[in-house]
Amino acid sequence: MDQRRRRRRPARGRKQSRRRRKRNLILKTGFFIIVIIAAIAAFFLWRRYGPSDQQADRNEYYGIESDGQLAIVVNNEVLEPRGMISDGRAYVEYAIVRDYINQRFYWDPGENVLLYTLPTDTVSVGVGASEYTLANQKTSTDYVILRTEGSTAYIALDFVAQYTDMSYEVFTDPDRAVVVTEKEETVAEVKRDTQVRYQGGVKSPILTEVSKGDTVAVIEDEGDWKKVRTQDGFIGYLKQNRLRDEQKTTYDRGFEEPVYTNISKDYVINMAWHNVTNSDANSSVLEMIASTKGLNTISPTWFHVADTSGNLESIVSSEYVNYAHQSNIEVWAAIRDFDGGISSQEESYALLSSTSSRTNLINQLMAAVFQTGIDGINVDFEMISEECGEHYIQFIRELSVQCRKNNIVLSVDNYVPQNYNQQYHRGEQGAVADYVVIMGYDEHYGGSPEAGSVASYDFVKAGIENTLEEVPAEKVINAVPFFTRVWEETPKTEEEIAAAQGTDAAEYTMNVTSTAYGMADARAVVEQAGAQITWDETTQQNYATWEANGVTYEVWLEDAQSLEPRLKLMKDYGLAGTAAWRLGQETSDIWELILQYVN
Repeated sequence: MDQRRRRRRPARGRKQSRRRRKRNLILKTGFFIIVIIAAIAAFFLWRRYGPSDQQADRNEYYGIESDGQLAIVVNNEVLEPRGMISDGRAYVEYAIVRDYINQRFYWDPGENVLLYTLPTDTVSVGVGASEYTLANQKTSTDYVILRTEGSTAYIALDFVAQYTDMSYEVFTDPDRAVVVTEKEETVAEVKRDTQVRYQGGVKSPILTEVSKGDTVAVIEDEGDWKKVRTQDGFIGYLKQNRLRDEQKTTYDRGFEEPVYTNISKDYVINMAWHNVTNSDANSSVLEMIASTKGLNTISPTWFHVADTSGNLESIVSSEYVNYAHQSNIEVWAAIRDFDGGISSQEESYALLSSTSSRTNLINQLMAAVFQTGIDGINVDFEMISEECGEHYIQFIRELSVQCRKNNIVLSVDNYVPQNYNQQYHRGEQGAVADYVVIMGYDEHYGGSPEAGSVASYDFVKAGIENTLEEVPAEKVINAVPFFTRVWEETPKTEEEIAAAQGTDAAEYTMNVTSTAYGMADARAVVEQAGAQITWDETTQQNYATWEANGVTYEVWLEDAQSLEPRLKLMKDYGLAGTAAWRLGQETSDIWELILQYVN
């Protein structure tokens, strides 16, 4: 029995061995299948979530479409490739220089001259020249400063850097110029070799590689990614955990900013415009001055532009100036681009876009100043289109040079800031002129499609606050109206409403006209109508309305009660002073009130 058992054991062992081998084979096969499934899953997960190694098209990134184009990066913005390399130097289109690097460069395509206005003189460069003129002295360079292709002007970046607090470097593959004008930036160090991607996310194409220890400018946070600019001009995204030692850095490039000195009176300006329409009207100056109290500046409307060549119409009077000076009143004569020889946006553009016309006008103005002893010039140009803006501010710069050299006050009148009048360049006015005047009225003007206040409180307050975002308070004068509009409203007919469909006029159901009155005359109109006057808390004005013969009348009165809150704004915001349009329209109590706020 024992022997038989011993003989059977090998057969049973072989069966168990076969089972084990089969079981092991099944396990190995299962494991292999799992590995394959895991590999396939990992592959698809990698495809979906793993970092892409796709390289971005650099020419497409910089907008380069043809050979010879130079890409432009200014601070944290990739601009259109409006530059070129010539004779080994980088040149950038004038419009890019003006809009992004240094707004004081000015190109006159009609006279083929590039200008740069300094505090007491203007740099001048001709096309193809390797020299420039300053204070009648010529200075040579070892490169061509200004090149043109057709009507487009290109300025050498070397020359731009001569007058700008900036650094720049030119790189290849593709050709690009990287310009930095910021005085302070946030920077960080790259912790290890990595990629800068076009957008935040590992699937975004790679713009460039950065190495451990490289420095990048940090533009903004976007979750786990940071938008950065590399030193060679790629603006893209890095994982936040790839950066360290983020900190502010200040650049000292050793550039000396030119100092545009200004005249600043040691008293609060109390100015009023005197609307002088002919030479005979100058004789009214004594009467006008006698009716005021505390007036220290008068602005007669003496100058008008005669034509687009810059000739001057003048009714200036030395006797008038003498009378004003005897009363300790300065004369800031006004020059206007309306109510004279020119009176349209097209004519103002033709005048101001010509360097020789601007020069002619300035020379004639200064001759009149020297002839009569005028203390200042008040620029009241109200016909400036968006297209004309760069020419207008160049006129202000050039005029400021002559005023600065001759100790003449330069003040510039402006509408209340709105999106549609940014072309007046209030910020640059604040740098080069002595005073920036807000014409804090005409909220509702003569041709307004609806009735309303000439200068409601909130309108005036917003005008001051928005101006102060661009101009220092010590240079800002807020002007108030001495006039009021009496509005007449009649309902539109069905035919008029139908005809207005599809136009801006469709939202107005009333035909509106108005007549401007001085303070006393406006109140007389209300009293004659027998209307009740009530205080309107919103506009901070006395208000009246009445009906007669099918016409609705409305008036928001300008008077001492409405003027005081505006004078308080002047004082609260620390402005340089107040002004008023115009002398002769005020009531006598106005001057006692103004005197309280200017002393």
